[in-house]
Amino acid sequence: MVARLAPVLLVAVALAACGSSTTTSTHSGKTIFVAALGDSITAGSPGYDPSHDQAKLLGFGENPQSQWEYWAQQKDPRLVFRNCGVYGERTDEIARRLVACRRGADVLVVQGGINDIAQGVPVAVTARNLRRMVERGKALGLRVEVAEVIPWNNGYPDAAPKILALNRLIDAMGRAEHVRVLPFYSVLDDPKHPGRMVDAWTADGDHPSVEGYRRLGELAFRLP
Repeated sequence: MVARLAPVLLVAVALAACGSSTTTSTHSGKTIFVAALGDSITAGSPGYDPSHDQAKLLGFGENPQSQWEYWAQQKDPRLVFRNCGVYGERTDEIARRLVACRRGADVLVVQGGINDIAQGVPVAVTARNLRRMVERGKALGLRVEVAEVIPWNNGYPDAAPKILALNRLIDAMGRAEHVRVLPFYSVLDDPKHPGRMVDAWTADGDHPSVEGYRRLGELAFRLP
């Protein structure tokens, strides 16, 4: 996200306060409620947005499979997700929605950072914002995880070093805070073209495709 601001995040679990949707579980085991807080990557752009009105406004699709949360729930039916992803938000904006998003949740997944990079926010500031969300979630009694920033094809090569630098800070923060870091970057990174997603795994060069979201949900997500 260099010359333009790309969307970032959404899923399938519902909370009116977040304008989000909820994926339900039919499994007979104990339900685990996961609050997914982030930008358009959490939301599921461009194939999905948890807010019907926002999807219409942005011209996005309404395919629930365009969410990593959908695929994580398919793999583990105990999971119920609240999708609190909002397109285009920076980490400071995402943080303002944490308390509303986490109500009733067992687990909090914090994701964000690409819009900060797109808008020139220093990576140290972004990492600090993410850490504060992790600390806030832990203080509220939640099990917390934080996601890496994904590769950005349309921002390559300018944004690539910043993404790697931010992910190093996220990894270090995860170790310091004793929280799992979800490998969103490595699961989508193209080994033949490092710093970019495989073409089949991105819908528009900014966001994952349905196949990319499937990889995030099945391969990157793990419970704390």
